[in-house]
Amino acid sequence: MHEKVAIKLHPIGKTVVVNRGTPLIDVLHEFGVEFPCGGKGTCGSCKVKLVAGELRIDELQQKKIDKLKLGSEWRLTCYCKAETDITLEITQFENIILADNSNFSFHPKQGFGVAVDLGTTTIVSQLVNLENGHVLDSVSELNPQTKYGGDLISRIQSCLDGKQEELQRLVRQKTGEMILSMLQKHPVEVVQVALVGNTVMHHIFSALPVNSLSFYPFHTPHLRTQKFIPEELNWELPEKTEIRFFPSIGSFVGSDILAGIAATRMAENEKYSVLIDLGTNGEIVVGNRDRIVCASTAAGPAFEGARISQGMRATTGAISSVSFEDDKLKTHVIGNVQAKGICGSGLIDIIAVLLNREEIGLFGEINSGADSVQLTKNVSVTQQDIREFQLAKAAIATGVQVLLNQLQITYTNIEYVYIAGGFGNFLNIDNVIRTGLIECETEKIIKFGNTALIGAKMFLFENEDFIENILSKTTHINLESDPDFQDIYIEKMMLS
Repeated sequence: MHEKVAIKLHPIGKTVVVNRGTPLIDVLHEFGVEFPCGGKGTCGSCKVKLVAGELRIDELQQKKIDKLKLGSEWRLTCYCKAETDITLEITQFENIILADNSNFSFHPKQGFGVAVDLGTTTIVSQLVNLENGHVLDSVSELNPQTKYGGDLISRIQSCLDGKQEELQRLVRQKTGEMILSMLQKHPVEVVQVALVGNTVMHHIFSALPVNSLSFYPFHTPHLRTQKFIPEELNWELPEKTEIRFFPSIGSFVGSDILAGIAATRMAENEKYSVLIDLGTNGEIVVGNRDRIVCASTAAGPAFEGARISQGMRATTGAISSVSFEDDKLKTHVIGNVQAKGICGSGLIDIIAVLLNREEIGLFGEINSGADSVQLTKNVSVTQQDIREFQLAKAAIATGVQVLLNQLQITYTNIEYVYIAGGFGNFLNIDNVIRTGLIECETEKIIKFGNTALIGAKMFLFENEDFIENILSKTTHINLESDPDFQDIYIEKMMLS
């Protein structure tokens, strides 16, 4: 039996019980805490104030803290493990930190707002003070629609089978309950709710027909912002609360990606950047202040554990990283428990390890002839899992290449590649590059966490002109219609 310790989080009023020795990065990412530098201790965004208890600090962390000019009560959570009961003040919630380490500038407003990232798998909601941008509370719950399938195609099929009203009811009710749970702890007046999500979530929530999203060319005429009053959603909010589900860009590129474009400031910069969201539905954006192109690709399920024999999301029990040290495989399991399965970051790592050790070939074949590779006593990766990874990796890499070609540029023209998505905090960037998932230099890649939620918070302060500026320069591309798509895809399937 593992000994348990309690972590109290202020100001959100949460207490989390974990196994002694659990890295804080395993815990705090579930509460919206982002690690933009990928846990290298360079950005300071994951800093917390130690209110009670002990968090050991080594020489390397002390140097980082000194460089950031922080006092003795501060810790960088990417370096820390929970060894005793502790109370932490999560000051990162005070500001929206962007990847360039600058604060999001905004015009203060009266009242409070709620930002909601309505994901296919997870719904995340934050209560924001509109006067200063501080986040009072954060709630994350599984999307109750998952009982009708984990992917978008399953949800669409359920709608076509007559279940759309039920899917709509489930997600509206869950989101309303999440907002109410925050307001019960913080009885403030909400004047605004900003929702973002993919196009299917946008349509189901808004009671819009999804039929046209079920067949080629997957066009829908209902991309615009949808506005609601609390009464029609059955939400316990003031009558005048402005509720908006922000517009989608294209058939499978929703307002979550619109929010990601806002969060990365892509539409404002002269230099080109790439945004890759490795969620349930893989979306890719490339562009700058002059032109932006985007596309979606069916890659996400493998990175979130779907179609992998022992795949799971980046939650307790998932192998999140794999390395080869002292002539044996070394794994890290989220939550410091016995491994139950493997998440996307762990899958990328084991593929990279096997490539480096020449245990798999160019076509993904296990060179020993075995049908699986054992990682722990209970978890293995099969030959079919490697095939699924190749398909997912090729989908993302092909998507990026097609969009680069559309703009007549290459990776050398790209300043930053932003990675969004639930398991981004656990990614080993060197292994991402080694597998060919992203084909650029390490220093260009920034793990940006939940860009959709950051953008949704920004939308609480922005007007329609801000949104229209992004939409006016953004074009949705159907990857399969590109004449070079098949050739590029076959090439990207290879593991060089």
